Amino acid sequence: MSLKLILLEKKDVILASWFDRILDTYPAETAKFLKNQKDRFANPVGQTIHEGIEGIFHELVRGGESEKASGFLDAIIRVRAIQEFTAAQAVAFIFFLKSIIRDGIKDTPLSAELVEELASLESQIDSLVLIAFDIFMQCREKLYDIKANEMRNMTYRLLQQANLVTEIEGAGKETNFISIPKKEVKT
Repeated sequence: MSLKLILLEKKDVILASWFDRILDTYPAETAKFLKNQKDRFANPVGQTIHEGIEGIFHELVRGGESEKASGFLDAIIRVRAIQEFTAAQAVAFIFFLKSIIRDGIKDTPLSAELVEELASLESQIDSLVLIAFDIFMQCREKLYDIKANEMRNMTYRLLQQANLVTEIEGAGKETNFISIPKKEVKT
């Protein structure tokens, strides 16, 4: 029997275990909510994780392209990037799959062919971690850009309110500069 068939037979157990391991990375109350709330609108994070890991699993088992799996990864990583996870914590959930699969097939006698298939699958999982890391970094860069732009805009608005910004029109383009009033020197 091939590794693909074994994994498909154990799909529900593997996915449930993977989902639980991911939820263990969250605080206890959050994990409890994510696990017990089944309404996709009340629990979009839990739904995103569940759909994402199922898609990743199917792409891995069928030997699909990394690009398709990266779409599922993207959804999960985007959520984890805006949460308080470090880069390592955000992508570590992918590594969980290796041990879950090994636990799932521990009762299966491993032929040379199965060992080779398992090594190939684990290599694919490692590749997904690298893709996830890139996605995480892109999301964090975007978040920092948004925060920097918001800070710049907020500072500009404060300067406008304090009448420290003057607008000059020239050559059809608006130019802004800071005008600091001079203090009078008393003699």
